[in-house]
Amino acid sequence: MLNRRHLRIKALQNIFAWQMSDKKDLTSSKKALMKSIDDVYEMYVRMLALISEITEYTAVDAIERSNKHFPTEEDLNPNQKLLHNTFIVLLQKNPEFQAAVNKYQINWNAEPDFIKTIYNKLKSTPEYAAYLAGDNEGLEESKEIIKFIFRKIILKNQNIIQAFEDRFINWSVDKEVMQGMVAKTLKNFTSEDPFANKLTPISQDWPEDSKFVQDLFAYTLKNYDKYQELIAERTKNWESERIALMDTILMKMAICELLNFPSIPVKVTINEYLDLSKDYSTPKSNSFINGILDKILGDLKRTNSIKKIGRGLIDE
Repeated sequence: MLNRRHLRIKALQNIFAWQMSDKKDLTSSKKALMKSIDDVYEMYVRMLALISEITEYTAVDAIERSNKHFPTEEDLNPNQKLLHNTFIVLLQKNPEFQAAVNKYQINWNAEPDFIKTIYNKLKSTPEYAAYLAGDNEGLEESKEIIKFIFRKIILKNQNIIQAFEDRFINWSVDKEVMQGMVAKTLKNFTSEDPFANKLTPISQDWPEDSKFVQDLFAYTLKNYDKYQELIAERTKNWESERIALMDTILMKMAICELLNFPSIPVKVTINEYLDLSKDYSTPKSNSFINGILDKILGDLKRTNSIKKIGRGLIDE
């Protein structure tokens, strides 16, 4: 699920896109922000649906084998244990999963050759042979082959990766979140009652997190020029074109948090944006941003501009 770091990244990506766009419309840009977050959830549901389709191909494979010109005894009586995998059966019956598949109009059946290739790869593995040879499985045992299919077959298949990259522009950034959500789903499905299990939510507290990311995005853009003045005061010896745009956005987002989010400790805000600079800006950005923010923070403290709820949130 998405944590506050991931949400800051989403805001950062969309503020950068705002700056690169000729059309500056806050309403449509905010919709784009929320769509980029919803894409993570769709990616997660689409992956679960893919795993489900692979298990269902067991039935198709059985029909193809029985229709051979000279079918063997095994072809006529194939082991279809995967078709009845306990975890997948519970997932398919889960109303939350069904609703999400319908919402995103997910249908992997449109790619039969795609699914067949993946299934045939699975059939050739010793892990699958061991699974078929095993005794009747319970819910926990059923998850092991699903983990194998997900981690060792799907995530290693370049055609699958390309399909997700083509559909989701932020796949490279969001894939780790999706993987974590799938893993959490496997862990959290513990009941034999399909109505009792829950899909992994987009975040731990979505109403609160949704407000956080939208406010961070909107407040940063609405006060963009104001925050630029604070930065300019502390970068007088720097030519503006020498300061990376990403550095500027990161500093403005940090200033926005310092001034508008009373429950987030100052130290947390500073550390979060310094950490993001390591992944999203230049090698020298971390020390540069740290120095400028430290000076701006000093200015804001002297003017008593930072208001935090609770003792110690300014200095901690």
